[in-house]
Amino acid sequence: MYRDYLDATSWSAAQVLLVAMLVVPAVGAALVAVLPERLARLAATGFATVTFLLTIAPVFARDGGWFSYSPERPAVLPWTDVNLPWVPALGLEFHLGVDGISYPLVVLTGLLTVLCCAYTRERSLAALLLVLEVGILGTFLALDLILFFVFFEVVLLPMYAVIAGWGGPERRAAARKFVLYTLAGSVLLLLGVVTVVAEAGTGNLIELTSANLLPRGVQVLAFTLFAIAFAVKAPLWPLHTWLPDAHTEAPTVGSVILAGVLLKMGTYGLIRVGLGVAPDAAEAAGPVLAVFAVLAILFGALICLRQTELKRLIAYSSVGHMGFVLLGIATFTATGVQAALIGNVAHGLITGLLFFLVGTIKDRAGTGSLNQLSGLRERAPRLAGLLAFAAIASLGLPGLAGFWGEAFAVVAAVRVGGPFWLTLAVLAAVGGALTAAYFLRLLRQVTHGPATPEVRAMRPAITGTEWFAWAPLVLLTLAVGLIPALVLSNTALPIAGLLVGAP
Repeated sequence: MYRDYLDATSWSAAQVLLVAMLVVPAVGAALVAVLPERLARLAATGFATVTFLLTIAPVFARDGGWFSYSPERPAVLPWTDVNLPWVPALGLEFHLGVDGISYPLVVLTGLLTVLCCAYTRERSLAALLLVLEVGILGTFLALDLILFFVFFEVVLLPMYAVIAGWGGPERRAAARKFVLYTLAGSVLLLLGVVTVVAEAGTGNLIELTSANLLPRGVQVLAFTLFAIAFAVKAPLWPLHTWLPDAHTEAPTVGSVILAGVLLKMGTYGLIRVGLGVAPDAAEAAGPVLAVFAVLAILFGALICLRQTELKRLIAYSSVGHMGFVLLGIATFTATGVQAALIGNVAHGLITGLLFFLVGTIKDRAGTGSLNQLSGLRERAPRLAGLLAFAAIASLGLPGLAGFWGEAFAVVAAVRVGGPFWLTLAVLAAVGGALTAAYFLRLLRQVTHGPATPEVRAMRPAITGTEWFAWAPLVLLTLAVGLIPALVLSNTALPIAGLLVGAP
């Protein structure tokens, strides 16, 4: 039924947009790599801006078929898609599509790439950022399992090069650790993809989601492989140990892309592929995933309370935040998955802003040690104020973006009911309180007290480029916090399609 529908669909402007989202940054990366250094930053920012405009174009084309479902086009179908033969002899399809689950992450990827391209001055680094954009966008748009795996792997070498080429003193060791962990996860992901395709006879995610094509035993095997692979990428405790090293050594733009959208490939994959392809196994594994989620929340917060390095603290905070995302997914409820989706977007906005800010502080002060960074409020009050805003957003203050994902992950766990889930909800709430504790500790140590020599030597003024990179993230953190429907307004039906199949 669905294949006949797709074969009968003619190309539309919306489908052209889908392909252009990948073609534009790919062409841009090739051109930026050969342009003179003085033009590379401008060209990279231009190509990234065009791509970002392509991602937000659907907002202005609601009458063109976007954001719509109907009885003839069930919730398991995307708003729009394009399906082309890729390797006909093997039955592989170049199948792209977008719906309410993937669209906010697509826009977030486009935005952060623009900001990072404008922020960097190195030609090769800007080209690599555009290559990363292709891989990340492709992962969020892919509706074929094999194609999903290909795009999932595209980001590996460019991210390695970003860390190893422009990182700190221990950059090569951190880059190698990133690659080894990611390759291990990739092997498991490939095994899961092959298992599903061999058993179901198709890699089409629409068909796999709309009809339960896999026997329970195969679902258990596939979901186990997918869950571990995506846990490495997210990363989720206890497979997170590559993340602090990668963030500490990566350049600022590398940390922003890594935290802002690259980590979301793991949690998105768990929702799109794990829940969609193996729903019975995912529901059965929910309690186990929830335990790991709460452990991530608690251990991440406790480790942050002991951290003395600025970027490592923010990196470990991501482990806790991804724990809340996993807790929402583990409930296998619409409320929980919506909490995970808005938690993904909020973390991308807030942690992206945090890494911009702490990268600037570290670069100007020449150190990331909390013990050497006191007195920032006196020397650079605007920078201190922005850091305070990002910190309180990250700890989940109501009215800011970070609140919704954490609060409703806990609410979803309570609604599942029973002593087990209620206990996990209470422990997650305790983890939220610990999150507030370590961020307030961070602010007390960095912004208050007498200025250290390192802080007194800092340049206090914020440049125009820095305002350009930071202001959109500040405004969106406020907007999503006040109007969560910006992220969630079109998610109910596709989530229902994932959890219960086609209506």
